Amino acid sequence: MRTSEKQPAANAAAGLSGPASRKLPVPPRERKPALAALAVLLILGGALATTLLVLSSGDRVSAIRVIQQVGAGQQFTKEAIEEVKIANDGVDYVSWSQRNKVLNSFATVTILPGTLFISEMGAETTSELGQGKATVGLALKPGQMPAGVQEGDRVQVIFVPSRASEGESRVLAANALVFSAGDRSRTGNSGQITVVVEAPAAPEIVAAASSGQVAVAELPGAR
Repeated sequence: MRTSEKQPAANAAAGLSGPASRKLPVPPRERKPALAALAVLLILGGALATTLLVLSSGDRVSAIRVIQQVGAGQQFTKEAIEEVKIANDGVDYVSWSQRNKVLNSFATVTILPGTLFISEMGAETTSELGQGKATVGLALKPGQMPAGVQEGDRVQVIFVPSRASEGESRVLAANALVFSAGDRSRTGNSGQITVVVEAPAAPEIVAAASSGQVAVAELPGAR
């Protein structure tokens, strides 16, 4: 009986050492040359794009930037412009080397500080100071001019009678260009400004200004 009981155990031990206990063979990894080539191309493409960006960032040109407001019809001054380096993106900005030509030109529109100058912003002549126009100086008292009026602004010139017998207030110039603006008084928003008006209106404006019967109202939307 003992001999028959030991035989299955012996057979089991023999089975563990047989072919069933061996590991299955692992197939060799399949190489994918197409994916490897694609990875190399992506790396090279990224490096090329980075190089192009670096090169383009260094391709800069010298341009003109306006740093002071220049009103329509006003001549550019040295204090109103500066040199600035910008990327060469194809926009036709005027080169700093042409600054003398710009200084001999007049603004075709009101140009705000921080604007890069292009050729359409300047002209050799100006209609604002041409035939049929006149410049008039106004010495204004506190309350006769709003705060912040500066060169290039548009204003109405208004007759303000000091006595009722002189009639009612009326507009002497509906859309006058502020050609220059002086410093304000310490006691208020008074000061001296020079405005460009139609020549026929100039005598009446001068007469009203000399008697202190003139005031100006700013037209913010008429730049």
